[in-house]
Amino acid sequence: MALTSPISATRLDLGSTSFDITTRALVMGILNRTPDSFYDKGATWGFDEFLAKAERHVLAGADLLDVGGVKAGPGEEVTEAEELDRVVRAVAALAERFDTPISIDTWRASVAKECFAAGAVVGNDISGFGDPDYVHVAAAAGASVVATHIRLRPRVPDPNPVYPDVVANVSEFLVDRASQALAAGIPAERVIVDAGLDLGKTAAQSIELLRHSAALADLGFPLLLSVSNKTCLGVLLDLEVDQRIEASLAAATIGILRGCRVLRVHDVEGTVRVRDAIDLLLSAP
Repeated sequence: MALTSPISATRLDLGSTSFDITTRALVMGILNRTPDSFYDKGATWGFDEFLAKAERHVLAGADLLDVGGVKAGPGEEVTEAEELDRVVRAVAALAERFDTPISIDTWRASVAKECFAAGAVVGNDISGFGDPDYVHVAAAAGASVVATHIRLRPRVPDPNPVYPDVVANVSEFLVDRASQALAAGIPAERVIVDAGLDLGKTAAQSIELLRHSAALADLGFPLLLSVSNKTCLGVLLDLEVDQRIEASLAAATIGILRGCRVLRVHDVEGTVRVRDAIDLLLSAP
């Protein structure tokens, strides 16, 4: 019996580490270097708190750590210099302390470049390579990239997005952006795609994309799911942001079973337990 839906990509390379993702999903622990995160409201803005959270993620079994210095949604302007100040030292500190691969969550190629030099091995770009230098900077560093669908651009409100066919439109966009990465010299095993739930989508559109994860996973690249505590869960289930733990784990379960192979989450411990339980339940004799 197959453990999950069939997927096209079976290997993911992050830095010097190669992961078999045929059936096993990787858990990416979120680390915010922002004072205004939608979820933690700046709980890890302090550097000591940031490092403590990173250690908890690693001890809980995170396969990689994702550091972000600017939230995706609207807010006060964060300059390039300020973003660099927030994240480069943070990435360097993680690289010094842990063997866990590090991802930098930025849409600026200049920030990605400095973070790759500091020890990051993944560029997580929610802008869909809006900066044309991004893929070239990643290729030069030997880094992996996450190509994310967004309708407009980060930090810009998009309250009423319309798609003729949201799954088909997102799929077409992701194939195009993955092709850009390949053309820049990034190997397929280092190209990840993300449907971008809540990024220029209504709650209904985001849930439809989650339900059709198998189609997105079959595009030929590892599929990342970022749904942890997101608005789409809150709207669907009428839950405030601090009430979405169980919904996030349920969404992660659906994602795993339908081909998602990187789960970007706030609750590393719970997600690791769910992932491992799924493996055991479906593989038991």
